[in-house]
Amino acid sequence: MKLAIFSHCAIDTISIEGNDYEQIGGAACYGGITARQFKFDVDLFTKFGPDFPKQYLTEHKINFTDSESKKNTTKFAISITGSDRTLKIENECEAIDYSGISADGHLVSPIYHELSKDTFKKIKNDSNFLFVDPQGFLRRKDSENNILLEKTDLDLSKVNAIKVNPEEAQQIVNGSHDEMMLALQKKGVEYVLLTNKTDVSLLVKDKIYSITLPNNRVHDTTGIGDIFCSTFACTMLKEKDFLWALCFAGGAAQAALESNNVGLQKIPKKGTIQTNASYFYNLVKFRDIS
Repeated sequence: MKLAIFSHCAIDTISIEGNDYEQIGGAACYGGITARQFKFDVDLFTKFGPDFPKQYLTEHKINFTDSESKKNTTKFAISITGSDRTLKIENECEAIDYSGISADGHLVSPIYHELSKDTFKKIKNDSNFLFVDPQGFLRRKDSENNILLEKTDLDLSKVNAIKVNPEEAQQIVNGSHDEMMLALQKKGVEYVLLTNKTDVSLLVKDKIYSITLPNNRVHDTTGIGDIFCSTFACTMLKEKDFLWALCFAGGAAQAALESNNVGLQKIPKKGTIQTNASYFYNLVKFRDIS
């Protein structure tokens, strides 16, 4: 099976407890390597500069063409305190081109303005199963390059699944957590995922399914959302079962957090994800929503 991923590669400087770690990242890397764990072929639509170690993608058998730019790679400075983090953008690579691809699923997860509305529309028209993490559509920078979220009009027609946290959801729709999930569903999304720290909820039709990740000490949260999204998409495509997809995605996020590793080293193996998924499957709660 094949997953097409649309996102910039990044070079991140991650600051945790006074220590700085320079890591390659972005949803392109986290999502792509996670999908390879599930034995998916990965076609990556991205842009990176001469400063990016592209052999890392080649070593993981991630396919990319026409991805090299004369501009340097998108770069973030990320400061982490517990489960909170602040972002500053230090460089922005050029936009992503897209002409077409045949894939089982498409994962759209921009990190900062690399996908135009027209490109997004083309992807939607091509896709059989489309998962969107809208974070990069919502981000803006202030005069000091700090990243802020801003209200954004997003056309979510033809989107099968979306993952947002409460702060992101508030930039697209209004209301309480339940009301925002319903409003996103009304925009045409079949599977609405809301992640609120350790609480993960999934709205399907008129029911909300939820799991809670064990609240262990959090080290590096960078890329956890990307690992979560890629796992959900791959499991949905393989198993056609949204409950298993929810539990696998939660299991992958939990395994990554428990690893205590920084950057891409935290991407878990499929066996660990599977063990966690079986644990969560027996603990899923559900309730009706009007």
